[in-house]
Amino acid sequence: MPDNTSHTPRNKPIPGSEAPLDEYGEHYFQNYNYADRPLGRFSMYWFARRYYAALVRRFAPSGGGKLLEMGCGLGHLTGLLQDDFQAVGIDIAAYSIEQLRINAPRAEGIVMSAEDLSRFGTGEFSVVVALHLVEHLTDPADTIRQINRILRQDGLFLFATPNPGYLLRRLKDPQTDAIGKDPTHINVQPPRQWRSWCEASGFRILRHFGDGLWDVPYVPLVPNVIQFGVFGFPALLQVITQTTFTPLALGVNQIAVARKIRDIQEG
Repeated sequence: MPDNTSHTPRNKPIPGSEAPLDEYGEHYFQNYNYADRPLGRFSMYWFARRYYAALVRRFAPSGGGKLLEMGCGLGHLTGLLQDDFQAVGIDIAAYSIEQLRINAPRAEGIVMSAEDLSRFGTGEFSVVVALHLVEHLTDPADTIRQINRILRQDGLFLFATPNPGYLLRRLKDPQTDAIGKDPTHINVQPPRQWRSWCEASGFRILRHFGDGLWDVPYVPLVPNVIQFGVFGFPALLQVITQTTFTPLALGVNQIAVARKIRDIQEG
């Protein structure tokens, strides 16, 4: 798929940057993109979590096993999958683990950073999920190498992260749009960079696609609800049909489905 990065603003800092840790915790879920949208039944968030759960069930290796959600947030995705896998959720924020225990009571919750996965055993997990986590990491390439170690052969690595070069971002203010307004987004990288890091770390990318143009408005005068209906309809269709057809250029975020095909040496 084309990256469509010719209109990409300068990427956020690469490995070595640090996110402001005081932004995490309950404060984080009251601001930024969480504050802009409802989280209840039939909301975009509600549909998205069910869509990601369907992708996990579709691409996970047979036999169940253990699932790790890195940056588990409010714990809703883990809750949807806790009966399919022995589920573990980790997050740097204690507030997130408190929410996980409410929304995924049969899952294990651990307050820890995704930067260091050494507490987990080699080949311990069948699935690792990271929704809007990798852009917060100081060294994503290192974390992806660690994910390779803790995944079994043929294990699934599913992640979603902003796409700084999506087609209509040229119509937005990149400092205040859904991607740029979050100061904890310290590693927003184009699709080719994530593919390179994954492939170098023993993964094959099975699907790499966009999540739709939901960050309205894009044009003046037209009401947001109309713009959301027009620009967001393909994304809704993708979610309802549980398919992966949206081009990267038409996604505010990029979604990658990767399979571990070989072991690598960390470091």
